[in-house]
Amino acid sequence: MSALTPDQEWWTAAEIAAAGLPDMPTTKRAVNNIAATYKWREHSEIARRREGRGGGWEYHWTVFPSRAQSLLLVQAKKHSAVTPSAGRMDRDEAWTWFEHLPEKPKQKAQERLHIIQMVEALEDGGHTRNLAVHDAADIHKVSARSIYNWIDMIWGVRKDDRLPYLAPRHRTGQVSKRATAIDPRFGDLIKADYLRPEQPSLTSVYDRCVRIAKKEGLDIAPRHTVQRWLKRTVSPTAMVYARKGFEALKRMRPAQTRDKTAMHALEGVNGDFHRFDVFVRFPAGPDGQQEEIARPQMCAFQDIYSGMILSYRLDRTPNSHCVQLTIGDMIERWGIPEHVLLDNGREFAAKLITGGSKTRYRFKVKEDDPSGLLTSLGCEIHWALPYSGQSKPIERAFRDMCDRIAKHPSFAGAYTGNRPDAKPENYGEKAIPYAVFKAILDEEIAAHNARPDRRSEVAYGTSFEAVFMESYANAPIRKATQEQRRLWLMGAEGIRTNGTNGQINFMGNRYWADWMSNITGQKVVVRFDRQALWDGLHIYSTSDAYLGFAPCMVKAGFFDMDDARATAKAKKKWAQAQKAELEAYRQLSIQDVAQALADTPPEAPQEPVETKVVRPLFEAVKPAEPTTASDSVARAQAAMIADLDAHRMTKVEQKREEDGRDNFVRAREIEARLAAGKTVTKQQQVWLAGYQTTAEYRTWTSMVEDFGEDVLAK
Repeated sequence: MSALTPDQEWWTAAEIAAAGLPDMPTTKRAVNNIAATYKWREHSEIARRREGRGGGWEYHWTVFPSRAQSLLLVQAKKHSAVTPSAGRMDRDEAWTWFEHLPEKPKQKAQERLHIIQMVEALEDGGHTRNLAVHDAADIHKVSARSIYNWIDMIWGVRKDDRLPYLAPRHRTGQVSKRATAIDPRFGDLIKADYLRPEQPSLTSVYDRCVRIAKKEGLDIAPRHTVQRWLKRTVSPTAMVYARKGFEALKRMRPAQTRDKTAMHALEGVNGDFHRFDVFVRFPAGPDGQQEEIARPQMCAFQDIYSGMILSYRLDRTPNSHCVQLTIGDMIERWGIPEHVLLDNGREFAAKLITGGSKTRYRFKVKEDDPSGLLTSLGCEIHWALPYSGQSKPIERAFRDMCDRIAKHPSFAGAYTGNRPDAKPENYGEKAIPYAVFKAILDEEIAAHNARPDRRSEVAYGTSFEAVFMESYANAPIRKATQEQRRLWLMGAEGIRTNGTNGQINFMGNRYWADWMSNITGQKVVVRFDRQALWDGLHIYSTSDAYLGFAPCMVKAGFFDMDDARATAKAKKKWAQAQKAELEAYRQLSIQDVAQALADTPPEAPQEPVETKVVRPLFEAVKPAEPTTASDSVARAQAAMIADLDAHRMTKVEQKREEDGRDNFVRAREIEARLAAGKTVTKQQQVWLAGYQTTAEYRTWTSMVEDFGEDVLAK
């Protein structure tokens, strides 16, 4: 026997609209629109020309939605009234029919199969068929005639296919009460008003549509009939999507579960911002930020394998600089991760973080964009789905922090609640000082990592920290170089150094080093940690070449004489070093140049060249008489030149006295005593350590290496 099919296989658009099938339109025009959208007529196996008068198109029932197909098959089964005398179903059709039966007839078929198996077992033990049937009938309290009827129902059927054939056959002959038809126009009004995000009640929708139906003369169905009709014709997913939105629809599908057991520590990390529900008093910042009360934002990065929080920083608002420094803390302490899962926010998609990434779909992407921090370090970047907390494992840790940190006893009176309608009674009583909040945050995150009895698939029974450390000890970890460590510092472009001494004034502080005298008045790029400005600046050229480090110059007290003496001494040594460097460049004095000029014979005058073109002179001009300097002017010029030479000689002699030879010789003597293991005073050691950092020491060292010890002789 062929497989079960509906009573009607080919349908016209008008027949489809009139049938009221689930998830199908109820107007002919809407059916034709769907056929045109999905191009049914281009496939001969599902569309054909209708024969007979009028023509048109017919569509096969297999193009209908699954719920409509299921209804047609159920109706076909109920109307088929299959009986043993009318023929037996084949095995595929029998099992399909049996699967759609309720639980009670399935249980009845199982009991019948058990009785027949008992009869066969008794026959194998030596009983006759009649005796075996009667014994089984007595045990199970059924008639022997019924058992014989059941044996006839499975005659010629394989033993593993008996169950569907033993199901009560009256189930196939039942015809359910036909559903009450609803006027298509009235049904469309109900759906249009009910299936919308405002979620009106069915009672109010029904009352409004009844008023329209009375005006248009439509047939009105009872409200409970409309309710059953909606449930029958609109799928639950379409109902949720229309009334509750896409987010509710996504929750109807189970979330994907990912396996982390094959990973290792620092193979992948994920990061996001979290805003604490606590009022915190932020102090005034060095970059001009005013003191304010706000809810702090924390940028945190978590190891995906173990769940351990690797690094975190606090800020007033989410920003890319905070992300950059948090990544730097993680790499500085643990190493460079292979994969990074990031939130799709602007602070993570900024060019200085992920610039150059092929999968970066934020901002304008250009071919000449500079590489971001993670791209430069060779990390593979992955983006989480927008507005999908399930895509980032760190969201689970944030949920714990909402309870253990935001509701900490020390923050009583500063807790804001997680919703506007969930404010506590003591809302706004106080604000926690930033330093206090930061100290408690450090304690609680350390406790979060060390808390035992975790129930994750990796850290089951132990802490996140223990699992991370165990894997970290054996994992291949990439470490950052000194040059890479400066990549995650914040950058400020277009900073111009002082035109006189090269000093940089930045965010209320002064930065300077000896070597900065060579970049006076130039534009540079500085990299710094905004939360540690006193640690100094790393200076780069505008072409991104590293120039050097500039420490912060701390302000001294107005009458601090010790600091004044130290500054004057350092300034004197610096000046001496610059003079020594200049003398190193001057291998000859100005007198040597003058003597060389005097010893050079004058060049012989060239013979005059006879002109070949003569310009005519049309008017006689009286030539001017040549003037000559008087004897007094000549004597004055000679005296001025002699005075300048004497002044230059005095300057040269002073420079020779202040060229720093004595300091360098003293440093060489102390170094020799240290190398020989002899005693050196503490003052000498301090002086030597400071002198070795000066340009004077470096200059004389290079001169001795190039020209030997003779350059030290005066």
